[in-house]
Amino acid sequence: VALSNNSEFALSASWDRSLRLWNLKTGMTQCKFLGHTNDVLSCCMSPDNRHILSGGRDSKLKVWNVKGECVYTLDRESHTDWVSCVRFSPAYNQAGGSSVFVSGGWDNVVKVWSLTDFRCVHTLRGHTGYISSVTISPDGSLCASASKDGTARLWDLSRGENMYELSCDE
Repeated sequence: VALSNNSEFALSASWDRSLRLWNLKTGMTQCKFLGHTNDVLSCCMSPDNRHILSGGRDSKLKVWNVKGECVYTLDRESHTDWVSCVRFSPAYNQAGGSSVFVSGGWDNVVKVWSLTDFRCVHTLRGHTGYISSVTISPDGSLCASASKDGTARLWDLSRGENMYELSCDE
């Protein structure tokens, strides 16, 4: 589940292969998003509430508009296994900010994507277990990922390099 930045809408991902945009004032479904061929595991809204991103067990990422129309399906250069988490950069489309989003998957990698041309900018490797969570720093320069391997990693998004690894064993 994700909330819009204006707190007017909630977005939910579901095992029924759909996403739903909920109007929080009425409690009603505003729009249903259909297009994934398997469970949808993660969703998020862009900071300007104009784009929606989803990933799921079909190993695909989809970019949607708020009308429920799929704008783009990222299946080339995408994950080779389930997409477990997706996040837009908080610096998305701001002056000097980056128009990127990240995805983590069961293929043990984090991918950095350009929202301008939907190409994979970096594939961040180092985890040995599936990625359970990703987030991006407020200025859009760093990404943190957590994995089933018991580690969290901090990545430099501009260079696509691992800066730190934090382990549960330390």
